[in-house]
Amino acid sequence: MNWISLTSEEQLAQIQEASFLKPQVIFKHSTRCSISSTALHRLERAEAPADIDFYYLDLIQYRSLSAKVAEVFQVKHESPQILLIKNGQCVYHESHFAIAMEEIVENALSH
Repeated sequence: MNWISLTSEEQLAQIQEASFLKPQVIFKHSTRCSISSTALHRLERAEAPADIDFYYLDLIQYRSLSAKVAEVFQVKHESPQILLIKNGQCVYHESHFAIAMEEIVENALSH
């Protein structure tokens, strides 16, 4: 898994712009949560498609950025959480044990 660190609000505009060319995924991870660690390990064990960019957001270190992600993409904050961004907007999101690479890929292809 080639994670791109999400560390600034400026990257959100870049993610939106890039999502018109290929799907973008944001994984919001709490380094203090065992459920979040399990979700992270499940994603890392799965084969990540090369045609999707995967961003990693450390919720503990970047709390305000996490709130901005929720605001920009109009999705209620949860942790852990994935957001699939296509054509500038969140077209799919999931949290906790429902996070699965297969679902991400399926939704990336169907929207």
